[in-house]
Amino acid sequence: MRGWRNLLGISQEELAERANLHRTYVCDIERGARNLSLESIERLARALEISVSSLFPQPELKNGRTLTANGGGKDVVDILLVEDNADDVELTLLAFKKSRFTNRVHIVGDGAEALDYLFSKGKYANRRVTERPHLVLLDLKLPKVNGIEVLRRIKTDKRTSMIPVVILTISDDNHDIAECRRLGADNYIVKPVDFQRLSQATPQLNLNWVLLKPLKPNTRNIRA
Repeated sequence: MRGWRNLLGISQEELAERANLHRTYVCDIERGARNLSLESIERLARALEISVSSLFPQPELKNGRTLTANGGGKDVVDILLVEDNADDVELTLLAFKKSRFTNRVHIVGDGAEALDYLFSKGKYANRRVTERPHLVLLDLKLPKVNGIEVLRRIKTDKRTSMIPVVILTISDDNHDIAECRRLGADNYIVKPVDFQRLSQATPQLNLNWVLLKPLKPNTRNIRA
């Protein structure tokens, strides 16, 4: 975390203010003296303008490649999760963690921020436009700009039209799904999201998932 903070050129005090956390709490985290809650992880990632999983070291093989589910060395998938419900975000991240899924996930809480992130505008103006996500998980019921409009903007702009979009919905009997299909959505997932549903919804996309190897019996998980 200190490394990301230094790259931005901000102090612990400024990071704490951005993340709405106490400065002592941030100091303790950097010293390794305090464990992080899921809420704090998300706040810090947003404040540092990085994905949640970027806060943690990625597992590597001896040849330096990132460990992927299929053993390959291709570029792995960065995911943009567009979800305004904090409980659904927490459930998704927890489900991914339990599945030992470690792809980078960037979280935004409304449709306007999703568009800013995708098109490098607003607070993301300094982000390189080439660093777009490889997959968008898009909730439909979003504040500011609804999910259908976000999908339309993604699929009608040549810069983003090829990015796969998976719709997040509370029911598979949703009249909005037909409209999403018409606009170019690649698939949909009934919430809550987990790795099994994600992998079932995206087989045709040939995406690389990053997974940690299961721990051997009687081996302590030093990452917990």
